[in-house]
Amino acid sequence: MTTPSLRDRLRGGEAAYGGWLTVPHVLGARALATAGLDYVVVDLQHGAATEHDLAALTMAIRQAGATPIGRVRYAHPADIGRALDLGCDGVIVPNVESAEQAASVAGACRYPPAGYRSAGGTIAVADPLCFVMVESPRAIADLDATLAIEGVDGVYVGPRDLSYSLGCALDPHDPVLRKELERIWAACTAAGKPSGVHASDGATARLYRENGCQLLTVVVDAVAVTRSAGAELAAARD
Repeated sequence: MTTPSLRDRLRGGEAAYGGWLTVPHVLGARALATAGLDYVVVDLQHGAATEHDLAALTMAIRQAGATPIGRVRYAHPADIGRALDLGCDGVIVPNVESAEQAASVAGACRYPPAGYRSAGGTIAVADPLCFVMVESPRAIADLDATLAIEGVDGVYVGPRDLSYSLGCALDPHDPVLRKELERIWAACTAAGKPSGVHASDGATARLYRENGCQLLTVVVDAVAVTRSAGAELAAARD
């Protein structure tokens, strides 16, 4: 009996919990994955990882029992294709501002005739997950059309950039941010597609889960190390 894939679990309405890798080392990737996480995202946009690191990182994550996903640098076919060719089971694509752009992203993830992805890569996944990020009022305004696109598996919210674009606090209880988050959640529910969200602690992720989010990042490697070291230092000095 095979283990259900991340795609199957999300389609079944399950919540999936993940980690965010900003320090590109196989030991760190393995440490995150062996914590019991369902997925680990290699951050190619803001983390230190490059394409050179991807093959080793994705293999380490997969061998430890989690699904490797890449947050690519930009919504460009070259960035998307390289991440998929080098072992990512899916991509999270930032700066997607419209349904037209989302359609191009979805096409970059799929081989013809469904898309225009170029064939290649010795560890490439044939049917990857495609999540587009929602980080601005313009993206929210076009969200219904974006979710209707075949090949867009769901959306992933970047609360920090969304709060910047809205001019409000990075706080899920902030009335301005909360209103837009609820619009996103409602649109995903209506479309029958999962919503994901970035959090760096379990309590915030739990709040999002209680609001119907399914792809829940609960820990960021560098943040976790700093928090743990600070807590242990404080305990030692107390």
